[in-house]
Amino acid sequence: MQRMLVMTIIGQDRPGLVESVARLVAEHGGNWLESRMSRLGGQFAGILRVEIPADRESALVVCLKQLDVRGLTVVVSQDQAQPVILGGELRTLEIVGHDRPGIVRQIAEALANHGVNVEDLETERSSAAMTGEMLFKASAKLNIPATCNLGTLRQELEKIAADLIVDISLREIPNAG
Repeated sequence: MQRMLVMTIIGQDRPGLVESVARLVAEHGGNWLESRMSRLGGQFAGILRVEIPADRESALVVCLKQLDVRGLTVVVSQDQAQPVILGGELRTLEIVGHDRPGIVRQIAEALANHGVNVEDLETERSSAAMTGEMLFKASAKLNIPATCNLGTLRQELEKIAADLIVDISLREIPNAG
């Protein structure tokens, strides 16, 4: 019997962090299924999903916890299969504008109020080419439930964009079939 585990990892960035986790997963007969990992500031952080034989799960968790002495914190959770949200529509949300506090909070609050699930979110700050001012950029993959009034959501996002002086676009993701 196989178990599905989701792990978060974080540690001071240095070569070999991913290898140390991958080696332990492989040594315990596990299979690395999917991951998202990135260097942010001086830290390396990631989330990954693995499949492991049930009888080897405990030993793997013990070994992963021992990475803490090498400066890598690993948190392991059992992957609880969740029902797929039916009737959802996938959309991308793009945000670009002058950086200021509160952009993510206001957008996230509007999405949550409409029952929208943020499936993926990437944000960054960068220097504008001509002015050197700091720009905020975000890209999100959203699952919008059938119960959400898309027109109302769009109006609320446009109002937030006007208040924050950012550009927002909400586009449908074409079916890949």
